[in-house]
Amino acid sequence: MKLVAATGNLNKLREFREILIGFEIVSAADAGFLSEVEETGKTFSENAFLKARAVCRATGLPALADDSGLCVEALGGAPGVYSARYAAKFAPADWRAGNRAFLLRQMEGIENRRAWFTCAVALCFPDGRELSAEGRAYGSILHENRGTGGFGYDPVFLSDDLGVTFAEASEEEKNRVSHRGRALAALKELL
Repeated sequence: MKLVAATGNLNKLREFREILIGFEIVSAADAGFLSEVEETGKTFSENAFLKARAVCRATGLPALADDSGLCVEALGGAPGVYSARYAAKFAPADWRAGNRAFLLRQMEGIENRRAWFTCAVALCFPDGRELSAEGRAYGSILHENRGTGGFGYDPVFLSDDLGVTFAEASEEEKNRVSHRGRALAALKELL
């Protein structure tokens, strides 16, 4: 089955392809969709459906999208749906310092470091059918970056399952226990 990945994030596209073995995953750009879908939803699921529906309508092909982010218990679930633009949303003058650096500053002096990644995936078909699934990965926020792999918040997220950060884990290890890996595995079961 051919699916259009409604993302411009090459790391996510790579993970989609690595996890959904047996599916032909093409990028939205390769399918002719060159626009950016504004993420105006209040939940990960709403944002995933916004992207999947837009790409499905534009390309006439089944479209797969995700929205994911880091949720920190001591910050009331932040950065949450704002994970990709956390520093820009809450510290516009300092957004160039980066999301991880901003998060670590927000966590200074906080003892409770518990956190989880959430991923909601949505799959929309041209005939109107829609499927969705969610996955979570639990861990804690470190005081500094560790590891050179992964992307986003991976270097500061110590995985409960692996005992290392997602940035220290191999791609295979991370995909097996990650929020995106779990969400895509659940979606694959629905298919």
